[in-house]
Amino acid sequence: MIQKLKLVVFAVILTHLVGCASPANKDEITPKDLVLSQKINASVQVKTSGGSETGAMEGTNISDADLKAAIEQAISNTELFSKVVQVGDANYVLSVSITSLSKPVFGLTFKVNLETTWTLTNVATKKVELRKVVASSGTATFGDAAIAVGRIQMAVERAAKDNISQGLTDISKLTLKK
Repeated sequence: MIQKLKLVVFAVILTHLVGCASPANKDEITPKDLVLSQKINASVQVKTSGGSETGAMEGTNISDADLKAAIEQAISNTELFSKVVQVGDANYVLSVSITSLSKPVFGLTFKVNLETTWTLTNVATKKVELRKVVASSGTATFGDAAIAVGRIQMAVERAAKDNISQGLTDISKLTLKK
């Protein structure tokens, strides 16, 4: 009887320490205080790929839809482009592809590495104005979140936020015409 009780207590504790994974929150991966060197008087359409949905028993992932929404919100917040369009007459297409998202399996401090490819193309001329691999990382400690899934989620979100900041900063340094 005591053996069964110990097993039940262990299972309950393990469930609270491990928990179920949650996807990256698009609001947490959107840079809030990003200041860019210039504004571009043109419209942009954002496309994302390489992301994946988060399963209940795996670490936090970044979905294409959430990455796209975070990039679009950051562009709107910073006014980097004069307009973000969903479909149609954009002057530029920004394609961001997640090529690598490495996450630790265990530990008190989680460091996540994210690599993406950013490509900005002028729609009228088909000229690729920017093609760049952006590497970023995010760290979360036991002090940030005692539960492992919370730490991994925070680390993934921090890596994604930094990645978006770097990518948009690089675009803001370009000399682009409508």
